[in-house]
Amino acid sequence: MAKQVMTQEEQFAKLHEAIATYKDNKGALMPILHEAQHIFGAVALDVQKVISKELSIPLAEIYGVVTFYSQFTLEPNGEFVIGVCMGTACYVKNSQPILDRISRELDLPVKATSADGKFTLIDTRCIGACGLAPVITVNEDVYGRLTEQDIPDILAKYK
Repeated sequence: MAKQVMTQEEQFAKLHEAIATYKDNKGALMPILHEAQHIFGAVALDVQKVISKELSIPLAEIYGVVTFYSQFTLEPNGEFVIGVCMGTACYVKNSQPILDRISRELDLPVKATSADGKFTLIDTRCIGACGLAPVITVNEDVYGRLTEQDIPDILAKYK
């Protein structure tokens, strides 16, 4: 089943619906930002401006929230988000060379999305799987006890 793509006009209409739903609630900004992220795949500046105007919250405050919380992004993520844990347990068990290998294999810098929109590579903090260190995630899939040599086979599953 093909994913239905909304026009920008439809996306902004849904955003206005979300704002109307939450506007009068205390703490409305967070659920509205979550809705915006879901609708647009990111909370870009043009989306933040609409929210700022509708809620009468300074744009700088909204930008600060969006850039502070890791669940929000300013640009849409790729189809597959690869997170390499850089928490202490993973780091001491060589997660940096794994991150470097993924970056080389995909020709993709950290905190970037591939031109075809397929992959986003991020470094994360502890994901709570220290017993499996070093760990990467690909969307909801978790891979642990990795070495650099495991990376090509893992990536092949998503290409």
